Amino acid sequence: MSSQVLDRTLVMDAVRVTEAAAIAAWSLAGRGDEKAADQAAVDAMRSALNELAVDGIIVIGEGERDEAPMLYIGEKVGRGGGPRIDIALDPLEGTTLAAKAMANALAVMAWAPAGTLLNAPDTYMDKIACGPGYPAGLLDLDASAADNARALASAKGVDTSEINVCVLDRPRHADIIASLRGAGARVHLITDGDIAGVINTADPDTGVDMYVGRGGAPEGVLACAALKCVGGQFQGRLVFRNADERARARVHGITDLDKKYDLHEMVRADAIFVATGVTTGALLDGVRLANGFVHTHTLVMNSSTCTVRQVRMKRRL
Repeated sequence: MSSQVLDRTLVMDAVRVTEAAAIAAWSLAGRGDEKAADQAAVDAMRSALNELAVDGIIVIGEGERDEAPMLYIGEKVGRGGGPRIDIALDPLEGTTLAAKAMANALAVMAWAPAGTLLNAPDTYMDKIACGPGYPAGLLDLDASAADNARALASAKGVDTSEINVCVLDRPRHADIIASLRGAGARVHLITDGDIAGVINTADPDTGVDMYVGRGGAPEGVLACAALKCVGGQFQGRLVFRNADERARARVHGITDLDKKYDLHEMVRADAIFVATGVTTGALLDGVRLANGFVHTHTLVMNSSTCTVRQVRMKRRL
C-alpha cells in the first residue's frame, strides 16, 4: 500500500491541494481577519481533496466534529476508488501571521497509509527536534535544553555557541530560553508557526540546528512527517491541562498518557509531506500575483524515495 499511496501522480495531487489552500488564504492576507483567512484555506483544501481519487480520512484536522464544520478529525474526503490514506493537515499554519501579512504562513498537509499516523488529540505537546546526520537518540526530551544543545554541538564538532535553537516566543518557554542562553547557544525566537520551526532544522540554509518547546500536538505529527523524509530526529510527549483533554486522548485510542514518542512512532510508515507558502518566510516564498499570473512555491517530500523537491507553479488567473 505504501508505494501506491506515494505514487508520483498522487504526490502532485497533494501539491495541488496545498496550492489551492495557500492561494485562498493569501487573498485575505494582511486584512486582520484570522478566521476568514483560515476558513478560506479550509474551504479550498476541502474542495481540492474531494476531487481526488483517494479514500482519505482526516486524522489531524481543524478539531472535533462539533467544533469544526469542515475538515474535522474523522471526516472522510476524496472520491474513493483509490488508496486508503490517513491525512494530517493544517490549511493555514500561522493564522495570525497571515492576518498580519507576516512571514512564514503556510498551507500544510501529510499523507500516509491508513492507520499509520498518530491520531493526536488537539492538546499541547512538548517537542524537541533536530535535522539529519546525527547519531540516533542524540536528543532527549527529559534532558535540559542546555544539555541537548551541548550534545548537539559535540556531535556536530562545534562549540555550543555555534548552535542555533528555534523556540516559540511564549512566557511558558522562559526557562528553556534561559537554559539555552546560559549554555551559550543562540536562541532564534519565532512568534507563530512551529511546524516551520521544526522543519527548518532539516534545512542547513535556515541556520537552525534544533527546535525545542511546547506547541500543538497535531502540528507535531505534521512536522514528524516532514522529518521522516529527510532522516531528522524528533521526540514528543502529550501535555494535558485538564480531565477533558485526557478523556479526549483516550477516545483517540491513546492509553499511555505519559508516553514519550519518537518520530517513527508518530509516523509509522512512509509519508508524503507538502507545504505551500502563503507569505514569504525562511522556508518558502509566499503567493505572488504578477501580470495576471499567480505564482506559488511548494516544498514536497517523499520518504519512500527520500526525495525533497521544490515546486514553483505559475498559472493564469
